Amino acid sequence: MLLPIAAPAWRAPSAKRMLDLAGSALLLGVLLVPLLLTAGLLYATQGARVLVGEPAAGLGGRPYRAWRFRVGEGRAGAALERCALDGLPQLVNVVRGEMSLVGPAPGNSTSDRPDRLLVRPGMTGLWQVSARSDLPWEEMDLLDRHYVENHWLGMDLEILAQTPRAAWRHRRT
Repeated sequence: MLLPIAAPAWRAPSAKRMLDLAGSALLLGVLLVPLLLTAGLLYATQGARVLVGEPAAGLGGRPYRAWRFRVGEGRAGAALERCALDGLPQLVNVVRGEMSLVGPAPGNSTSDRPDRLLVRPGMTGLWQVSARSDLPWEEMDLLDRHYVENHWLGMDLEILAQTPRAAWRHRRT
């Protein structure tokens, strides 16, 4: 008599998730001291709260808080925002599985773009490496839609490789 085989309760993570975990763990390890120094500088110049959790919608519309450094009017906050470093605390969101290293820009669950909820939001994406905030919203929307419909691991690796250059280009403008 053959017994039915039960489906395993645990499923192996996808290659994208493995990339997210390895990449975010590596970046957190490399950037731990600069992140702590940044938090200390922000605390010294702005006061108590250095992190802010912005409400966002993740995969399937699941709500979470996207962590960012709280940037204020001061020079330190402006430099962080200009260099796109204010979002580095989102590496914790990636480790927790709420975000991905690469994906559409984080949004909220009331977005008029439900296709964005089919994948995890990303710290970087096509919109960032294309022209960052210089793009009109309509084009950012099209790039996010293109990513959702066509993403694959090779595209993620290419976007990750282009992200530092895009952040540097933005910093110089």
